[in-house]
Amino acid sequence: MASALRRVFGRVIWSRCRVFPLSCSQQRSLTAGRGFLPRPWPLPFLFVTGGGYLGYQHYKRRSQEDDEAPPSLATPTQVALYHSFPTRLLSRAWGRLNGVELPTWLRKPIYSLYIWTFGVNMQEAAVEDLHHYRNLSEFFRRRLKPAARPLCASSCLISPADGRILHFGRVKNSEVEQVKGVTYSLENFLGPQNSRSKNSSLSFRDLLLSCPDNDLFHVVVYLAPGDYHCFHSPTEWKVELRRHFPGTLMSVNPGVARWVKELFCLNERVVLTGQWQHGFFSLTAVGATNVGSIRVYFDQELQTNSPCYSKGSFHDHSYVAVGDQVLKTTNEGGVVLQKGEAVGEFNLGSTIVLLFEAPKDFIFNLQPGQQIRVGEGLGSL
Repeated sequence: MASALRRVFGRVIWSRCRVFPLSCSQQRSLTAGRGFLPRPWPLPFLFVTGGGYLGYQHYKRRSQEDDEAPPSLATPTQVALYHSFPTRLLSRAWGRLNGVELPTWLRKPIYSLYIWTFGVNMQEAAVEDLHHYRNLSEFFRRRLKPAARPLCASSCLISPADGRILHFGRVKNSEVEQVKGVTYSLENFLGPQNSRSKNSSLSFRDLLLSCPDNDLFHVVVYLAPGDYHCFHSPTEWKVELRRHFPGTLMSVNPGVARWVKELFCLNERVVLTGQWQHGFFSLTAVGATNVGSIRVYFDQELQTNSPCYSKGSFHDHSYVAVGDQVLKTTNEGGVVLQKGEAVGEFNLGSTIVLLFEAPKDFIFNLQPGQQIRVGEGLGSL
């Protein structure tokens, strides 16, 4: 393909040379196939980007149309077929493509297409010059200006990410709603707890509560491809355990979340659990198609989207046990995070799920489907 393009382009240039003669150096450059014709390798990427744009617009329309419609769940056969797609392999390939350094002349066209497609606000970026980002990965993980995300001082809990509120509310009967009308098991999502055998008579939800006068709440934030891809600490709390669930990497788009029951339990995810001022607290980063890479800044040992894994397995890493080997530990162990502190990042859009214990009079200041940004208040007491 490359040689054919060079021959066609060469004929056009040579025909023009009869009217506008070229210098000797220009002719040598043309003969070598360099100087006038850029390498055609970006063309497949442009086709992929165009396909991604059409798919994104389709999902966007479907999610908007279906917001008020009753959910129609996928059958086990449909889920199995979806699960059989090599999404993990595709995500690893996408990750490698993201790391390929782009020629300087190509960066602005590629990034501008992405900005236009997904509505990225580059005025918030710490570096607005598109030529600064050597590859797609650096562009996706761009940092924001210090004042771009002020923290809400009046709320005890702030949004950990930019995105859309899929669902929020109280956890009932140890079942959590991923979207309205579609639930998943709390125990399947978080995994077994060490104290379960000691209190087998309690439900999984009650097992997490430190005080009978408290309740368990949840909120789900969906990060679209055009959103800021880092996630932050929603409050001051202490992380005691990281639990990594290898799994599939299906899309977490709202349309798919309404279609696949227990989607968040099937996908790869990293669960951080610990304590805040009112008791149990957890932040879970859920992977998705092309988002196999989940990074937690204070945990260098975490490796996601590995080629092989056992279905239903998980890997625990205790921050209490490692002591001085983890940064910012307290005397009692654990990683202390401040409100608004950067915790980690995705390579593309995905989902953050918060599960937390709070007094029963905790009130969410949210609306289903609303757009939210890092630092904005989620609720208050």
